[in-house]
Amino acid sequence: MARSAMLFAPPRPPLTLPDEGTIVIGRSRDVDLRLTDSDTSRRHAEIVCAEGRWVVHDLSSTNGTWVNGRRVAERVLRAGDRIQIGSQEIAFCEVDADKAPGLQGDEAQTRFIVRSTTPQSFRGDLAEIPTFAVLQILEMGRKTGVLRIDSEDGRGRLWLRRGDPVHAETKGLVGFDAAVALVNAQTGTFGFEAEADLPEATIQATVTQLLLEASRQLDEGLVG
Repeated sequence: MARSAMLFAPPRPPLTLPDEGTIVIGRSRDVDLRLTDSDTSRRHAEIVCAEGRWVVHDLSSTNGTWVNGRRVAERVLRAGDRIQIGSQEIAFCEVDADKAPGLQGDEAQTRFIVRSTTPQSFRGDLAEIPTFAVLQILEMGRKTGVLRIDSEDGRGRLWLRRGDPVHAETKGLVGFDAAVALVNAQTGTFGFEAEADLPEATIQATVTQLLLEASRQLDEGLVG
């Protein structure tokens, strides 16, 4: 199975890594993934892509490059790794690069299915692909359906129409607050299924707005 990979650094759009080549992360205007945090060096780190491997290298940055909480000079990346550069956490996710029937152009690059069933139905592990990455991919693919999250904190559902969140439910929460809780789920599994029937809309926000609020609550310690 052919593999590709993507970087997720909300609220920025996902970045697809090349099969061969190098992408640079930093504060400079001429890098591939630009971060604006003052703790980020102008050319902070690079990811070298070759022969089915993705290796992150620190570029002698002032504050270091961290992977899963440990400072690294270089490291082979694995699905679900979290790269910390300054205040920005970047999720590294491996994807299934096979083009399924009915998927075109950029949408084909979003087919990151971990355990594939059909192009309209998939599931995976939040440890490898976090909720915010799933939502950004669904938004980019303009998908309509329901995302189900089964985490240690319970179960929930989030409905989308053409990539936009319209309604969410968890035990005790409904609407925007429920959606934020689902985004902040750390462990568990997810599944997406296309559905024709959608509930009445209770969310008036984009995926980006939802992810920003979830991030704010994490930063302020409002999530247990």
